[in-house]
Amino acid sequence: MDSTHTRNFCIIAHVDHGKTTLSDRLLEFTNTVEQRVLTDQHLDAMDLEKERGITIKSHPVTMRYRAKNGQTYKLNLMDTPGHVDFSYEVSRSLAACEGAVLLIDAAQGVEAQTVANAHLAFSQQLKVIPVINKIDLPSANLELCLQQLEDILTIPAEEAILASGKSGIGIEDILEAVVDRVPPPRWAEYPQTRALVFDSLYDSYRGVIAYVRVFSGSIKAGEHMLLMSNGVKSEVKEVGVFMPKMEKSRDAGHRRCRLHRFDGEGHG
Repeated sequence: MDSTHTRNFCIIAHVDHGKTTLSDRLLEFTNTVEQRVLTDQHLDAMDLEKERGITIKSHPVTMRYRAKNGQTYKLNLMDTPGHVDFSYEVSRSLAACEGAVLLIDAAQGVEAQTVANAHLAFSQQLKVIPVINKIDLPSANLELCLQQLEDILTIPAEEAILASGKSGIGIEDILEAVVDRVPPPRWAEYPQTRALVFDSLYDSYRGVIAYVRVFSGSIKAGEHMLLMSNGVKSEVKEVGVFMPKMEKSRDAGHRRCRLHRFDGEGHG
């Protein structure tokens, strides 16, 4: 798919403002996950995350969305933690995106991590899309949230989208805003391959699995990668995408600016 039809964005918010629930509705609306297999907190992979109802690690997923303009877009989403202890996870996720959906609880208003995460997004020059979530709650105070949006975050109130991740209100409006407001991938025309490792894990069978945002060029199985941070060289054993589970790519190579992973023998 052409890079002009790709959008990379994440969801940021204060803890317990409904990021993962909203992610579930986005997966459902775009038919990325079939209704019969969709579970609550679908992107949370750790038992502790599901038990406590909090997100600890960022979770990427690729969705395909047919917009109202008739065009089909590939949306690369990352659900991020909201707790202050995991702010480093958020900063790494933001570095791999061009846009951020800033979620605000309609009953709680703008809180500490709302402000902190918003400033992280502003500092990386991302397009921030404000969403007032949980508008169907009896205690929702939309007037206060919109006022705080302008006074504290200096974001015009008319840019806000009213939504409810639980009820499915405003989901299409959010997707349309991502398509219309978030710019296409940056630096896509650079002649050499450049990628950012924003997360990784170790698998005893596969080796190192790196979560990678490819800014330009492509990554293919069999190639060798050099980590600029420590000079470690790794062989790419397999390349794939998150749908939201890891799926091996059927293509020999990858077009630019997708969210990828590669399995290597080095550690980074």
